[in-house]
Amino acid sequence: MTEGRTDGPRKRVFILTYGCQMNVYDSDRMVDVLRPLGYALSASPEQADLVVLNTCHIRERASEKVYSELGRLRDIKLKRRREGGDLTIAVAGCVAQAEGAEIVRRQPAVDIVVGPQAYHRLPELLAQAARQADRRQADGRRRAGAGVLDTEFPAESKFDHLPAPVGVRGGSAFLSIQEGCDKFCTFCVVPYTRGAEYSRPAASILHEARTLVAAGAVEITLLGQNVNAYHGEAPAGSIGAATWSLARLIRALADLDGLARIRYTTSHPRDMDDDLIAAQGEVPQLMPYLHLPVQSGSDRILAAMNRGHGRDHFRRLADRLRGVRPDLALSSDFIVGFPGEADADFDDTMRLVEEVGLASAFSFKYSRRPGTPASALGEQVPEAVKAARLAALQALLGRQQREFNDSKVGATVPVLFAEAGRRPGQMLGKSPWLQSVFVEGGAELAGRLADVRLVAAHPLSLAGEIVPSFGIAA
Repeated sequence: MTEGRTDGPRKRVFILTYGCQMNVYDSDRMVDVLRPLGYALSASPEQADLVVLNTCHIRERASEKVYSELGRLRDIKLKRRREGGDLTIAVAGCVAQAEGAEIVRRQPAVDIVVGPQAYHRLPELLAQAARQADRRQADGRRRAGAGVLDTEFPAESKFDHLPAPVGVRGGSAFLSIQEGCDKFCTFCVVPYTRGAEYSRPAASILHEARTLVAAGAVEITLLGQNVNAYHGEAPAGSIGAATWSLARLIRALADLDGLARIRYTTSHPRDMDDDLIAAQGEVPQLMPYLHLPVQSGSDRILAAMNRGHGRDHFRRLADRLRGVRPDLALSSDFIVGFPGEADADFDDTMRLVEEVGLASAFSFKYSRRPGTPASALGEQVPEAVKAARLAALQALLGRQQREFNDSKVGATVPVLFAEAGRRPGQMLGKSPWLQSVFVEGGAELAGRLADVRLVAAHPLSLAGEIVPSFGIAA
């Protein structure tokens, strides 16, 4: 995120982001919201005036990681106060939404708790926290009081109140188009922490996309909890339906000059409609990579998860998508050890992976999330069994990822470079299939597309060489 000019005293904000791309987008927008107040980014909590923990509630022990970090921040805050200063601590995101009152009770050093639908109100919340601090000081109290809590789902959309994004990192930008979830998978907290499905109006999305392209975005990734459930209000004066699907939105974005790449995540198998499948083969800017979580290969477990689809539906989708885009890289999510998962159910998952073939995947042991239906189910799978199944699944997924990477060696592909690599003189970028690609090169590559010959494959990345005859595309 580039820093804009501000008036008045310079203040510093440090944001620690947990979890998914939606949280990365939200953190960037919080910076945009705070910039008019004089805040610039800080490199560390120790140098900040404001620290925001933007939290995720999906994985096991997510809350405890937050409380552990809050303990460290409390110590920084106490040290700062002994030196005559102060530190404002805010907790945002899904843990804030789910456990707001508990956060304030357990850690009095927290000044602000704000849910993911309300971070556009950060300026107001900071003002409230400052007034509370002034009252405590006037009363001669140095200890923290009750934090400012805002975890209501507002009637208005936060997107109606956000400033325009200011900058772009490495030529790639996230753009949130859909939030919330109506699927109610039995293992998932998203419907409770992000609320019901909401799709932004298409005009708002197109305006933000144009702003991002003008700021240097070559690639835009469209975000949503179920992004392919998008059905947003059509722009005024547009011809056709009153709402646009994700496929229609993608085709409109593809018409923007300067936007070379479009991606979207995360999708649900129930919402892969005919138009979106067709767009995968017809829109050149739509990258040949799709993350489509299936979670299990067992029909019995999929039903228990309330996924609303079976293994054959997922297999047919994979076949149809590869029919329109033969070079498609398919990625997925898997949960092993869901309550009641028997050996035969896990075997079904392994067979599905073998049958479909994946370029990459995320896999996790099932963990109870408080308040979800699955947390109350019997037949919890023993931890040792979950660990053994996860190891077996990850070995298979790792082999498939290596095979996919190996298949690209010798090809010349466009790579979008974002940042410096681990070694001096090395740059890191992404292939069309979202693989990490390393080349020898300088900082002038950042934010640019270059043709690269892939010369070697590694388990998690590819090595490449810039093709001089093709040059670099701005």
